[in-house]
Amino acid sequence: MAEKKNRGMAVAAISTVPLILVLGNSMLIPILPKMKSELDISQFQVSLIITAFSVAAAVSIPFLGYLSDRFSRKTVIIPALFLYGSGGLLAGAAAAWWFGSAYQWILAGRIMQGIGAAGTAPIAMALTGDLFKGGEQSKVLGLVEASNGIGKVISPIIGSLLALFIWYSVFFAFPVFCLLSILLMLFFVKEKKKKQEPPSLGQYTKGLLSVFKTEGRWLFVAYLTGAACLFTLFGILFYISDILETNYQIDGVLKGGILAIPLLFMTTTSYITGSKIGKNMQLMKKLIVSGLLLMTASFSSLAFFKNLVVFISILAVSSLGTGLVLPCINSFITGSVSKEQRGFVTSLYGSVRFLGVAVGPPVYSALMEWSVKGMFFTTAAFTLVTAVLSMAFIRGGKKEPSEKQDTLFERLRFT
Repeated sequence: MAEKKNRGMAVAAISTVPLILVLGNSMLIPILPKMKSELDISQFQVSLIITAFSVAAAVSIPFLGYLSDRFSRKTVIIPALFLYGSGGLLAGAAAAWWFGSAYQWILAGRIMQGIGAAGTAPIAMALTGDLFKGGEQSKVLGLVEASNGIGKVISPIIGSLLALFIWYSVFFAFPVFCLLSILLMLFFVKEKKKKQEPPSLGQYTKGLLSVFKTEGRWLFVAYLTGAACLFTLFGILFYISDILETNYQIDGVLKGGILAIPLLFMTTTSYITGSKIGKNMQLMKKLIVSGLLLMTASFSSLAFFKNLVVFISILAVSSLGTGLVLPCINSFITGSVSKEQRGFVTSLYGSVRFLGVAVGPPVYSALMEWSVKGMFFTTAAFTLVTAVLSMAFIRGGKKEPSEKQDTLFERLRFT
């Protein structure tokens, strides 16, 4: 019983890490207009508050993934959380007291937070792969993905509530959340000590090249699929956020509640999927393809409906598809390589996901100016191509794998 409770606390501790990650951008969205007016900055400068975080994270993720393989997961996660919180503290202090150069220091704080974010969720995925095996691993990965989704749902609400006190109070919330996660990681997550010295950089690089040589085709498709899910999700949400205000004059808490609906569908489906798939590779592949086809059908249908209730209902179907895909992709990638290289491979996946989120809104902004129907059909074509690639390059074995097997290559056949 005690061991089960300890494992439960370890899962809770790991789940706080991706939750904190998504707070980084989403919690700031409600305060951006106020920040623009208070600091007297341009719309482009405001956008850099988000971009600086995402780019810093995307660039830093592979390097921190290597460090987590070289040393340990907690050795990277805990300092990363500390840097994340410190960046928020710097940005908050700048907004509160350094009026003349506040924007520059806020931007510096956001870059610090982005670097810190690089050592959070992707490394937490690798840590999950280290600590849990078989069906339990997939279940925990589903919880990690659900935690990520919950963060997306609640973060704008938290940001709005904190802004009721003063707009920059959001920045001071980051150190508090990070401290809580650090304490949980320190007390409840126990890593096994490495039995042998880690490989040199040359040996490590050679091993990675070998992994990508033998498994590169399906890994590329898996990376593309994860990025496609988040690219389309945030791109469509960007579109909805715009039309809710311009076409329906809906803003504030009601707007946040409407935006939360598809995210709730995604989060709930992610949790259920992760708890049911075990390590059944054939089932995972079917769910990935089915999810992408649901997204394709939903996006192509959205071009023909303008009624808000019907539109959101159809969009919820695409979010359900996203919830089917992501836990399966997470499980494939986490189990794709040996423990010694897992940090880099999962971190590279995290980097690609970050880039998907970062480029979604500007791409969809351009598509909206071109043609709204064209935007939906282009999105549907993209997810359909991704479904075909997944079907072609990922081949599930006939039997559920043994927990003792160390790499996905031993469990799958590739074309």
